[in-house]
Amino acid sequence: MEKFSRNMRISAISKMLTENPNKVINLNTFTEKFNAAKSTVSEDILVIKDTLSRLNLGRVETVAGAAGGVKYVCGISEEDRREFAEQLCTILREEDRIIPGNYIYMTDIMYNPEIISKAGLILATAFNDRVVDYIVTVETKGIPLAYEVAKMLGVQLVIVRRDNKVTEGTTVSINYVTGSSKRIQTMSLSRKALKSGSSCIFIDDFMKAGGTALGIVNMLKEFDSKLVGIGVMIEDVETPKKLIEDYISIVKFKGVSEEGIAVVSPSK
Repeated sequence: MEKFSRNMRISAISKMLTENPNKVINLNTFTEKFNAAKSTVSEDILVIKDTLSRLNLGRVETVAGAAGGVKYVCGISEEDRREFAEQLCTILREEDRIIPGNYIYMTDIMYNPEIISKAGLILATAFNDRVVDYIVTVETKGIPLAYEVAKMLGVQLVIVRRDNKVTEGTTVSINYVTGSSKRIQTMSLSRKALKSGSSCIFIDDFMKAGGTALGIVNMLKEFDSKLVGIGVMIEDVETPKKLIEDYISIVKFKGVSEEGIAVVSPSK
């Protein structure tokens, strides 16, 4: 069987770990793939663990037991988080980004892989110490961001619909009141989408008063499940009275200036 150098093993192990966040990979998987002794693979993993730690690129954890092994937990440095938030603010301040009604045009941002993958990493890092079964979002613009968070945490994404679809089977529908406009809206979720007793994190692109997030809390109760975290890319601080608490955002939106420029700043 082909032999691999240390550099080759380290490169391959790093790729396997980072592409499968929170998934425990048994050491036997590596020893068989590289035709190497466990002691050799363990030394390789120590190098990877030390390098990721020094560069604040996440961490590698050892899981004891017969079914144990190692797993990658995502991470990002505070410096890189701040730098990304500043760059996002610069994009949001572009003159032609404010559209009638003083809304920020965000569609191009939400479908930009480079931006969304970094934003997803930031939010996933904020929740990687919590036990999570699902990432939940509401269609449609928040889906790419929620998908990235789910990918980084190694859990399934669940999308709550605005209306019922035949292909969803039996669904649960609830009415909720939006926090900003006080309008009654409906959301629905398939009975097959969520297991009872699950712990979920709600991810969205923008939050005003938190009416949608509160609706998600009530929806999860119908599945005997609970919300253990809320993460958004942008929060509107012009609406100071929120219907929910304990949420994480990347950028704060403070309204529009007289010049028609979005007033934004990184969240602390």
